[in-house]
Amino acid sequence: MNLIQNWVETPAATALGWTLIHSLWEGAVVALLLAAALCVLRGARARYAAGCLALLVLLAGFGFTFARLLAAQGSLDAATRIGPLRFAPLDADAGSLSAMRSAGGLAEYLPWIAPFWVAGVLIFHLRSLMGWLGARRLRRTGVCCAPAMWQQMLERLAARLRISRPVTLWESCLADVPLVIGFLRPVILIPVGMLAGVPAAQVEALLLHELAHIRRHDYLVNLLQVFVEGLLFYHPAVWWMASAIRAEREHCCDDLVVATQGDAYLYASALAALEHNRGDARQPALAANGGSLVKRIRRLLIQPETSRSGLAPVLSAAILTVTVAAALAAWQTKPPAPPAPPAPAPAESPAPPPLPPAPPAPAPAEAPAPPPPVETPYAKWVKEDVAYIITDAERAAFKRLPTDEEREHFIEQFWQRRDPTPGTPVNEFKAEHYRRIAYANNNFSSSIAGWKTDRGRVYITYGPSDEKETHPTGGSSYSYPYEQWMYHFIDGVGKNIIVEFVDPDRTGEYRMTSDPNAALVTLPASSVTGVTAVQVLGGKAMISILPRGSQRLIILGRILNKEGAQVTAFEDTAQGPQQYVKSVPLSLGEYRLVTVVKDLATGRSSETTTSFSVK
Repeated sequence: MNLIQNWVETPAATALGWTLIHSLWEGAVVALLLAAALCVLRGARARYAAGCLALLVLLAGFGFTFARLLAAQGSLDAATRIGPLRFAPLDADAGSLSAMRSAGGLAEYLPWIAPFWVAGVLIFHLRSLMGWLGARRLRRTGVCCAPAMWQQMLERLAARLRISRPVTLWESCLADVPLVIGFLRPVILIPVGMLAGVPAAQVEALLLHELAHIRRHDYLVNLLQVFVEGLLFYHPAVWWMASAIRAEREHCCDDLVVATQGDAYLYASALAALEHNRGDARQPALAANGGSLVKRIRRLLIQPETSRSGLAPVLSAAILTVTVAAALAAWQTKPPAPPAPPAPAPAESPAPPPLPPAPPAPAPAEAPAPPPPVETPYAKWVKEDVAYIITDAERAAFKRLPTDEEREHFIEQFWQRRDPTPGTPVNEFKAEHYRRIAYANNNFSSSIAGWKTDRGRVYITYGPSDEKETHPTGGSSYSYPYEQWMYHFIDGVGKNIIVEFVDPDRTGEYRMTSDPNAALVTLPASSVTGVTAVQVLGGKAMISILPRGSQRLIILGRILNKEGAQVTAFEDTAQGPQQYVKSVPLSLGEYRLVTVVKDLATGRSSETTTSFSVK
């Protein structure tokens, strides 16, 4: 205890305490600049370089601040030891004694921050050292040389990447995923059985990823990064910067693999096979499954997420505000200034005339509406990607999940349950589903995305039709453009199902109806109802009403069973000539739909009856 007390009383402890205080706002400023750079930069290499530069600037700022404060503290300490003693009189009225105590309070306790910081640095570096020793143990325990053919493949891949150092490939009983250990003599560890159980092309992609780490000297950079993290462990901005650096490091290696191999889908499939073996992101060894695997796969197959750094400026600004306020509050309080002498009383003068009343203040401008919330990738997945194939129970279960990890696990299980060939690296159902979405967006888009249209929904749900008739001009001058799709068999629906789509507005947006008369041009008449049709899909009656004109309508509907008893009823409003669609779940049986459509402007109404069956 005496040793710590003696060290706390040294100028170095005081300088270190002030350095830690200043590093708070310094780190916040650097994080804010990095966040702004990440918003502008799009290339992974540029973003990675910006993150590393920010971490080095923060480390250099810490050292420069400490050196400057240590020199200033040493000069102050020397002046205190040899300078003449001068006593200033105390002003009892100004409360000088309490001011002196408050001014010297922080300086008195600030040096005690230093030993706690040293203890934290030792703990974090000890943790990193244990991780490094564990990685070294993987290199010596439970390993064997990979077959010669794989070692030769590794040498060919290393030559393609222009790596001059010899790289060894070993199979490991302890490694769960491929990883690289070492800098001078790097070793790539592959889980036992992976070379035999994974397609050779995917193994080649994973080896290219590890070789990319070696070519970029990521092992050494990662060790230096862990050292800086341990030194500045107390700063949240450092952890955010370190996380961004690790993510961009993996993106750089992913881009190098795709540029070398040329098949992003194959590499994404290889990464997906490693998802269940995800490990700690702060490990000294570099693994192929580092970072958020789902985000990396989405980045390879679709596009990088534009919102991934959207919160970074806000977070950095919040850190900057809080830390600057704390630094200003922690600064030594200046002693209060002596009170000013009282001003002489002014001579009496006649009262001035009253001023005219001020004009009323203008009404404050209305605050702008808050921006709409940013939709997360998980919300987009359930609302768009699988909107037509997810069950109600699955949708409700997904919405109850509290964390992203649970949502990613749910998505993985969702596709595994539908995989027709479990155990294979490719999920045919998933690949076909996303192919259908892409086809719908490319071929059925109009004013809305193709997957949202009626044709897109049917195509995504049931796939390509067995037979198809297309009449883009309607076939004659008295017909709307229409298409007829025929499915020979739909499981759960029936055989020889004909689905018809018409384009009543001639805008390219086809709407589904099964009534052949829906393709006829609707001529002006007293009736306000154009076409009423019912299509049964998967135990649901899809009611489609295409009104005439552009009036506002009220739609009343009743569904009766075979005995004439009412099963359900509905009431809605619609705007012509837009198509009105209603989905009603029904059990098996014969039904009649009675609809009444009333024009709210003219009061005219019409009634139609349509018979249908649910099989």
